[in-house]
Amino acid sequence: MKLIYSRIRKKALQIVSRYPSPDFYQDHFLSNELSLQYFETNPFTVQLRAFVASKLKDDFGHGLDHAVKVAVDAGALMIIENKLVGSSNDFINRRVIIVQCAALLHDIKRKQENHAVKGAAYARKVLKKYPFDPDEIEDICLAIRNHEAFKSTEKSNSLDGLLVSDCLYDADKFRWGPDNFRDTVWTMASFFEIPVVKFMELYPNGMENIAKIKHTFRTGTGKKFGPQFIDTGLAIGEELFDVIHREFADLL
Repeated sequence: MKLIYSRIRKKALQIVSRYPSPDFYQDHFLSNELSLQYFETNPFTVQLRAFVASKLKDDFGHGLDHAVKVAVDAGALMIIENKLVGSSNDFINRRVIIVQCAALLHDIKRKQENHAVKGAAYARKVLKKYPFDPDEIEDICLAIRNHEAFKSTEKSNSLDGLLVSDCLYDADKFRWGPDNFRDTVWTMASFFEIPVVKFMELYPNGMENIAKIKHTFRTGTGKKFGPQFIDTGLAIGEELFDVIHREFADLL
């Protein structure tokens, strides 16, 4: 099964490579670079990344690579949104670390039912070892609790806390674009050992769910750039659907 999906994934990567990177990374290059710098040098994120690496496996499509991408994008969104309202650099720096820690932990219980709720509870225990204020821990845990699509959310007690949730959500849903066909769908299909016939039966419904994400982005920046991620993912998915039918007909 893994060999079959490896062959299909190779075709998917060829398709993905023909599409340009989403505008978010060009238009906000400096914010993305600054977020990456924070992520790679702050002692909190460095320590937490090492911890998460020991807990997450990439065989489910939501492992460390996924968490790191979400963390860097969430940090960039936090920088962008705070600069728009004139927040101080010191405040921004701290909030970037908060949202990046939330991103690192957001899928820590991904293989369990109600993983967002259970992940938030687990994160609360983990973060007791870190020098965060109670309000900061609450913001991180609430963001983890609220990161799933099409699920009810809990209200934050502050606008700053709400922004952590919204930045985490948007960065996580950016992954429903090209990344979905670059990595996620193949690791999940292999993990569950889904027959290709069944995979193709589920494909149209999966595409419909991706399309629905387009209208759920929460930050101003996410609403501006998120739909392009989704449209690109849909275009890749439609092209790949035809390729599978044409070049892997013997498996259907």
